[in-house]
Amino acid sequence: MKMVCLRRRFKIFLILASVLMGAACSHSQTVRNALDEIPMVRLDPGQLPEFRDDLDFVGMRFAVDQTLRYLASQPPDRLFVFGQDTYSSAHMMRSLELFAAFLNRHPSRRQLNRFIRENYTVYRSVGGPRTGRMLFTGYFEPSLRGSLTPDAEYRYPVYTRPPDLITIDLSRFSKKYRGQKLTGRIVGQQFVPYYDRRQIERREGFNPSPNTVLLWVNNRIDLFFLQVQGSGKVYLRDGRSVHVHYQSANGRPYRSIGKLLIEQGKIDPAEMSMQRIRTYLETHPDEVDGVLNYNPSYVFFKFERQGPKGYLDVLLTAGRSLAVDKRIFPMAALTYIDTRKPLVDGSGRIDTWTPCRRFTVCQDTGGAIRGPGRADLFWGSGAYAEIAAGHMRSPGDLYFLVIRPERVEAAAALRLVRK
Repeated sequence: MKMVCLRRRFKIFLILASVLMGAACSHSQTVRNALDEIPMVRLDPGQLPEFRDDLDFVGMRFAVDQTLRYLASQPPDRLFVFGQDTYSSAHMMRSLELFAAFLNRHPSRRQLNRFIRENYTVYRSVGGPRTGRMLFTGYFEPSLRGSLTPDAEYRYPVYTRPPDLITIDLSRFSKKYRGQKLTGRIVGQQFVPYYDRRQIERREGFNPSPNTVLLWVNNRIDLFFLQVQGSGKVYLRDGRSVHVHYQSANGRPYRSIGKLLIEQGKIDPAEMSMQRIRTYLETHPDEVDGVLNYNPSYVFFKFERQGPKGYLDVLLTAGRSLAVDKRIFPMAALTYIDTRKPLVDGSGRIDTWTPCRRFTVCQDTGGAIRGPGRADLFWGSGAYAEIAAGHMRSPGDLYFLVIRPERVEAAAALRLVRK
């Protein structure tokens, strides 16, 4: 048995050597270009916005506590990159602790702004290349109906990570591949891309074992949006409920089916939303295969005792958890967003849009969240969360806050104040 494992490892080594010498060099020129650009700039005191918050601070304190749990699990000297500056995980912890301790004082807006200006360095994302601003979208925790056994109704499998899927972190072999990974499978002496969505759903070469299926759901469109959201809650036939969370993906690029439907003239850009996509697919069942398979990316899940969770493997907080491109932005960072959110009327329809200015924390990432001009706000679960997440495509600005080095001692003193 050991000899078989050694031969397999040696085969992987040979394949990886070939990949590093050839294919990886041209694998992701776009990724390297994005990593080479400076995604944020440090602001002078006169460039800072007026900070305010449209929510109470209970959720923010919870989000900070969850993020501190993650940082406590990291080496104290691990570095987090803020543009051209770096800070250790210990420094990140002091930054969040000082902020949480100050929130316990229930500060006024004036006190809040003075506190930030006295204690924090503030950075702003450079935004998208055309506008210089962020595009904020939203995501939520969907609810699905499922079963642990298949039948005529529950026939769409939710898969866990297949045993033949291999992910290679290229940065472990050379710094020039920072942020780059390859996902695929071994066929003979070759490392090839993993099966795409169509091949997985049609079982074209993809042959999962029974242990690879977590459960079964009754709606293919719901399953697709579960993969887009990254986590969800499944209500089983026996009355129980389970949380499923992103485990891995097939490594194929994410392609927006919303963009496809716009380009094909099937949905007006002004009407685009997750709800509008769902309505189109439900009323055009003969097009479902072609539309969904346009996105070759496929997500595999795992069970969680609690949920939803994000990339940091901590609980997300509605309205406070932010998904960004983890290749260029520091995860676990304290952030501030300035954008717009929808307000709904009694019938659940959007009545108007209003400013959405609040503090958030970088706790998640996503296949569609790429570059310095994109961010995804987690809205939680329920009817409003689905409406906000489905319709939000709002321009805005994203700021990053980190404690000044000379104020770290103040943060340590205030640790005793936090409850």
